[in-house]
Amino acid sequence: MRRVILRLVPFLMVCYFFALLDRVNVGFAALQMNHDLGLTPAMFGFAASLFFVSYFLVEVPSNLALQRIGARRWIARIMITWGLVTMGMALVVGPYSLYAMRFVLGAAEAGFFPGAILYLTYWLPSRYRARVLATFTVSIPLATFLGSPLSVTLLEFDGLLGLRGWQWLFVLEGLPTVLLGIACLFVLTDKPKDATWLKPAERDWLVSRLATEAAGKTPVGHISLWGLARNKYFLTMALVCAGASATGSTLSVWQPQIIKSFGLTNLQTGFVNSVPYGVATVLMILWGRHSDRRAERTWHTAIPLLLAGIGLAALNLAGGLTMTIVAVSFALVGAYAFKGPFWALSAGWLSAGTLAAGLAGINAIANLIGGGLMVNIVGLVKTATGSFALGLLPVALLDVAAALSVLAISRSHARAVRAQAVAA
Repeated sequence: MRRVILRLVPFLMVCYFFALLDRVNVGFAALQMNHDLGLTPAMFGFAASLFFVSYFLVEVPSNLALQRIGARRWIARIMITWGLVTMGMALVVGPYSLYAMRFVLGAAEAGFFPGAILYLTYWLPSRYRARVLATFTVSIPLATFLGSPLSVTLLEFDGLLGLRGWQWLFVLEGLPTVLLGIACLFVLTDKPKDATWLKPAERDWLVSRLATEAAGKTPVGHISLWGLARNKYFLTMALVCAGASATGSTLSVWQPQIIKSFGLTNLQTGFVNSVPYGVATVLMILWGRHSDRRAERTWHTAIPLLLAGIGLAALNLAGGLTMTIVAVSFALVGAYAFKGPFWALSAGWLSAGTLAAGLAGINAIANLIGGGLMVNIVGLVKTATGSFALGLLPVALLDVAAALSVLAISRSHARAVRAQAVAA
């Protein structure tokens, strides 16, 4: 397993780092771009949210294509496409061209995250999943921790070769993604049975172990896409994921503007913005390891959601920059510590036949609600009231509802398992 993890996880983390950098860079580009393109907060929020609409529409088909075509070629296709579109973002000239490019970008990137999660389940027995998935998803806060100072530094290229700083930001952050997409063709292997870089005994053990686990019973068995869409476990897990997704998405889009409102320069904003993500990077790994050691998923999913809700609600009481950073840190630690245990729980509840569509569907619905809807709400409330904190209150309520939902559905599942045991 050490050989498998070292071969696949660091490379996928780098790929995912650029996927997340691609999402957060629009928040920093806005520090210059909004003025250049004449965008109001509501217009910018709408543009940012269109990414998640097309992402929702394409995500499940993309994951099904990965399952059919193979991860190596499909992940390469995704990365090359979204890298080229990101570079094309430098060409927008007004709100409508920005709307169009954000929509296309969401469709291009759709499927990478659930595809990577699906791909890792092909290689990871259950006892390794929470810690490895937490390590993989650490790219999320890490992208903003490193990407914040990087993005504002690229803004300082303003005027070079006649381009604005925000245009350089898109070009120079999109190019590495294209190169990594090409590298996927040489680094990734579709399935353990094809891993010539494993010893035969190692390969046979891993294939056998995964096959044994796949044969076990799960709450969501082999059902159609329509049946999946009506399944209570699937729908609940999508709602649960939406809470953390909304927290991460709204803060990645609006947090730079929240911090800059305290009178900071663009460069100062970038460095201060990175602090909460640095804290979240460390704690989410520790939380994933704790979940694996205890072999417990439900409370390790619910507690971070409650923490995220508390952090967002506390923004309404934060009177200065220091307390704002503390509140945001609470919210982001919760949103990202959630991910390892949650995706391990979801993968364990879905059968092999529903895993591809299930993981993609959960992520797609979560992104539509968390990114598409909630990012818009924050922009509309900010335009109407002048307050970002009030706009984030609905996200806090969603986090609390998500925490209660995962506790309720897990308790329902436990009762069903006990009833089956008694009947047997």
